[in-house]
Amino acid sequence: MNNDLAAHLEIALRHAPPGLTITRIPRVDICVGQGSTDKTPCLYRSMICFILQGSKRVAINDHLLSYDSEQYLISALDLPLSGQILDTDEGQPYVAVSLVLDPAILAQLAVTIPAVSESEQKGMGITINPMTSSLRDTLLRLLSLLDTPADIPVLGPMVERELLYRLLQGPQGRLLRQIAQPDGALGSIRRAVAWIRDNYSVRLRIEALCDASGMSRASLHRHFRSMTGLSPVQYQKQLRLQEARQLLLAGEHRASDVAYAVGYESASQFSREYLRQFGTPPARDVRQIRQSIGTSTRT
Repeated sequence: MNNDLAAHLEIALRHAPPGLTITRIPRVDICVGQGSTDKTPCLYRSMICFILQGSKRVAINDHLLSYDSEQYLISALDLPLSGQILDTDEGQPYVAVSLVLDPAILAQLAVTIPAVSESEQKGMGITINPMTSSLRDTLLRLLSLLDTPADIPVLGPMVERELLYRLLQGPQGRLLRQIAQPDGALGSIRRAVAWIRDNYSVRLRIEALCDASGMSRASLHRHFRSMTGLSPVQYQKQLRLQEARQLLLAGEHRASDVAYAVGYESASQFSREYLRQFGTPPARDVRQIRQSIGTSTRT
C-alpha cells in the first residue's frame, strides 16, 4: 500500500462496504472490491478515478491501460470498456474513489487559467497520469468531509473546485479544458455519445447522429473511433448489452423480453451477442452474479 494514502484509505473503508457506494458528496463514489476478478465489461463515466489500494487494468479493444495508487485516470467521455481488478498486497481489498466530471464547473475554472496554444484532442479519450502530492492533499480533504456531512453543502463544492483546478494545471489540462468546450472534436463526440445513450434502444441513424454532433459523416466516424475505439454502431451495441444485463439483474425478466426492450429484433441474436460480450449465456450469467453477491455478503 502507498503510505501517502493511508489516511485516505482509512476514511474510505469506514464509509464504504464492498461494492459501489454513492457517497453524500455529489458526484463522488467509492468502489471496494477483491483482486483477481475476471475481465468485466463496464461503462466508465466521464470522470477522474483515484486508486487508494490495489491496481486495475482497463481495455478498449486493443488499447490497454494499467494503473495503481501512483497514477490517476481521466476518462473524457462515457466509454464502454473491460476492466479487471488485479491482486492487492496480502489480499487486501481494491479501493478506488471516482469523481464524475461536471463540464460547467470545468468551464468556470478554465477561464481563470491563462490561455495557452493547444492542438485539438487526438487519440483515445482516456489517459493515465502521475499522482502528485497536491492532488493527494486535496483528495484527502474531500474524503474527510464524509466524517462531517454537515459541512458537505458548503465545503464540498470548494474542495471539488480546488481538485479540478489542480487537474487543469496538470499534464491533462488541455483534455479537461476541451471537455468544457462545446466546440471542437471532443465536444462533438461527447454530444454524439449522449445521443446514443439517450436513444440506445432505437435503430441508429447516422444522419441523426451527424445532426447531434454537428459533424459530417466521414468526420464523425473518424473521430468517434479515434476517441472511443469503437464505431457508433459498436458503441450502441455495448450500451444495449450492458443495459440488458442490468435489467436481468434487477428482476425476473425473461431474456427474450429484455432483448426486445433494449432494441434487439431477434432474441437469438441477443443471446449470441450477450455470450460473446460476457462469456456466458444471459440466464447463467445472472445466476452466477447473484450467487457471487450472496457469497460476498455472507463473508
